[in-house]
Amino acid sequence: MTDTDLIPVFDGHNDTLLRLYQSKDADVEKLFIEGTPGGHIDLPRAKKGGFAGGMFAIFPPPVEKSKRSAVPPAPSDNEPLPPGLPQADALTSTIGMASILFRLERAGALTVCRSAGDVRDAMAKGSIAAVFHIEGVEAIDPELAMLDVLHAAGLRSLGIVWSRSNAFGHGVPFRFPSSPDTGPGLTDPGKALVKACNKLKIMIDLSHLNEKGFRDVVDLSDAPLVATHSNVHAICGHSRNLTDWQLGAIRESGGMVGLNFATGFLREDGRMNSDTSLDIMVRHIDSLLQALGEDGVGLGSDFDGAMIPAVIGDVAGLPKLIDALAARGFGRALIEKIAYRNWLSVLERTIG
Repeated sequence: MTDTDLIPVFDGHNDTLLRLYQSKDADVEKLFIEGTPGGHIDLPRAKKGGFAGGMFAIFPPPVEKSKRSAVPPAPSDNEPLPPGLPQADALTSTIGMASILFRLERAGALTVCRSAGDVRDAMAKGSIAAVFHIEGVEAIDPELAMLDVLHAAGLRSLGIVWSRSNAFGHGVPFRFPSSPDTGPGLTDPGKALVKACNKLKIMIDLSHLNEKGFRDVVDLSDAPLVATHSNVHAICGHSRNLTDWQLGAIRESGGMVGLNFATGFLREDGRMNSDTSLDIMVRHIDSLLQALGEDGVGLGSDFDGAMIPAVIGDVAGLPKLIDALAARGFGRALIEKIAYRNWLSVLERTIG
C-alpha cells in the first residue's frame, strides 16, 4: 500500500501524555504540534503514519521513576511488583496529564472524544481522535468521588491497575516466564468500580490485571471485555500476556485485544530487544484472529511507553506493519478492521 493510500489507524494505547508531562517543557503544545526529538508520537509523524487517534493514557508514574525504567530490560523469574503509589502523588500527575490533553485540544492538535460518534467525526475531519484513558486508578478514591469528576471531564476508559497493587486490585509483575496468576483478585472497592464503570459507560481495560482480577471482571461486567495492549501468552510466556481461557472469555463477551508492540511481550524469549521483526508481530495477530475472530483484533502499540521494534521506529512506521499484513495475504477489509474499525465497534458498545 502506498503513502497516498494510507489506512487510518486507531490505536488502543499510548503514553504520549506521560512523555510530554515528564518533559517539563512549558509549551508542550508546540512540542507536539511542531514535532519532538525522540519519543514515538507527535503531530507531524502521526500524519505521516496515518495515526487517526486512540486511547491517550494517563499513567501516574512511580515517584522519581519513569514508566520506561520500571520495565526490566531482560527476562526475570522473580521480578517483584513495583511499590504502591500514594493517592496524592497519583492525583497530581493525573491532573497534570489531563491538563496537557485539554491544552492540546485547545491548540487544535487533537479532539477529545467522549463517544464513538465523536471518534468518527474527528477522523472524518482529519483531527486526531483522543479518548481520555487512565492506566492505574491510584488517583481515584475508594468511595469513587473522583471517578465522577474524571468522567465529567471526559474519562471514557480506564485500566484498574498498572503493574502494581492499589486499593482496587493487583497487577501482574513484569515477569518472564510466568502465568498471569500472580495474586489475589479485586478488592471490594475494585468490584464496586467495575459496576460503576458499567453504569457510567467507561470502558474497562484488562491489560496489566492479574488472572484472578480478570476473572472478577468477567463475573461482574456486562460490557465487552477489552485488553487494549496485550499479546498471546502461548507465543510469549510473559505474565502481561493473555492465556487461552482469557482470550476465550474476551471472545465470548464480544470484546477485543489490541496488539502490544513492546518487544518483551512479542518475542518468544521475552527480551526487550529492538531488533525484533515484523514477522513476530504478524504471528501474534494471526493467533489473535484464530482466538477472537476478525472482529476481535486491533492494535495497541504502547507508543511512548515501551521499547518497540526498530523496524517500526515510531508512529510514522505504522504503514510498515500494514504492508506486512497485506504481504501476508490479509485483504483490505480485514486490515481495516484491525487498523480501526474493530475499535470503533467496541467503543460504540462500551462508551456509546
